[in-house]
Amino acid sequence: MTHHLILGAGPAGVIAAETIRKHAPHDRITLVGDEPEPPYSRMAIPYLLIGNIDERGTYLRKGASHFTERRIDQVRARVTRVDAAAKTVALDDGQTLSFDKLLIATGSHPVRPPIPGMDLPGIHPCWTLENAREIAKLAQPGARVLQMGAGFIGCIIMEALKQRGVDLTVVEMGDRMVPRMMGPAAGGMIREWCEAKGVRVFTGARVEAIERAPEPATGILGKLAQAVGLAGAALAADRPLRVRLSTGQTIEADLIISATGVRPAIGYLENSGITCLQGVLTDEHMQTNVPGIYAAGDCAEAFDKVSGKTIVSAIQPNAADQAYVAAMNMVGKRAELKGVTQINVLDTLGLISTSFGNWQGVPGGEQVELLDPAHHKVLSLQFQGDVMVGCNSVGWTDHVGVMRGLVEGKVKLGEWKDKLKEDPTQLMKAYLATAQAQGQWSGAGDARRR
Repeated sequence: MTHHLILGAGPAGVIAAETIRKHAPHDRITLVGDEPEPPYSRMAIPYLLIGNIDERGTYLRKGASHFTERRIDQVRARVTRVDAAAKTVALDDGQTLSFDKLLIATGSHPVRPPIPGMDLPGIHPCWTLENAREIAKLAQPGARVLQMGAGFIGCIIMEALKQRGVDLTVVEMGDRMVPRMMGPAAGGMIREWCEAKGVRVFTGARVEAIERAPEPATGILGKLAQAVGLAGAALAADRPLRVRLSTGQTIEADLIISATGVRPAIGYLENSGITCLQGVLTDEHMQTNVPGIYAAGDCAEAFDKVSGKTIVSAIQPNAADQAYVAAMNMVGKRAELKGVTQINVLDTLGLISTSFGNWQGVPGGEQVELLDPAHHKVLSLQFQGDVMVGCNSVGWTDHVGVMRGLVEGKVKLGEWKDKLKEDPTQLMKAYLATAQAQGQWSGAGDARRR
């Protein structure tokens, strides 16, 4: 009986376990996760903070007996070492598990910036359900909250915090908001939108130090503490946090959220024999350099056909696709990853922004950018020859699917490239005229099949 060991109980691990069980009904499956809760989605945490769902609503599978019924054994522990040659995995609870096939799906973990004072109470990442519980206690209406980081994840967290009614300040070390997803014009427009919604935003600024203010808290949390009679050391511990920025400004906060990015959780693979670059390097079957060992999700580095290079793309659709491909190959059914989706769609306080493919452009390429500041709109298209290789948009929601189709389909635009350079809003017409002719329009394909 083959033993499939899966490290990581997030979406990739769960999908892989279920896929293996479907195609290998008699094999043994062990799913290792390092948190006490049932497998859940981190992307649901902002909705938990808003109050749209309870903790159970974050669970990936709602049935209490879901994994038991499928004979998927769950182990709650943290992996500390993998020995690829011996086919063993060491856990922090002292166990050593052997395997026949291994899937590495441990995802990513928050980056902890090396800032003096980061270990003080009241400073939290927003990554786990336990983090969410601590944040919910402090992020009460009127509380002064400072968030470090305005990237993709940071903007999602910002949305949740704003809806909780806090007094929010955001500090981003990049020169614009969402710097890894948006160009200068788009990032600047998102900032203007957020400021108009009452969020104070500092870009090009770093948090240099955090300390306790010398005086008792005067904000809403301090008033609450005094109202319930806290005194002495307890009240001192409830003093606000004082944050010093690289710009010279000082800001007081009742709560600090660290959203300064994530990186693949693969430190335990050192000296394992498994090749890692930014993430765990895989081939088109999601197999590593070691036969029988696979990787999927945020910790995997897979080949992207659009950019022509290996990338880590930490979005859930990629995790699901990669997990399915890995699982099928683990049970001996050949499957290949079609590509890595480079797509981000972000809702920032009601303003929709997107990025696809090589949104920053390519060497020797051409571009066009349309700005409509009055309506908070930006549309930027990037070309290589007559192919659109990337795009950015803010406020344009009509043709998101078309943008993705043109970029991922590598559609040859011909004369439509020049038409788009004259008027980028003609995306739908360009798509229908070119993708259909090249057999990449779903409607044309359906017609042929009929």
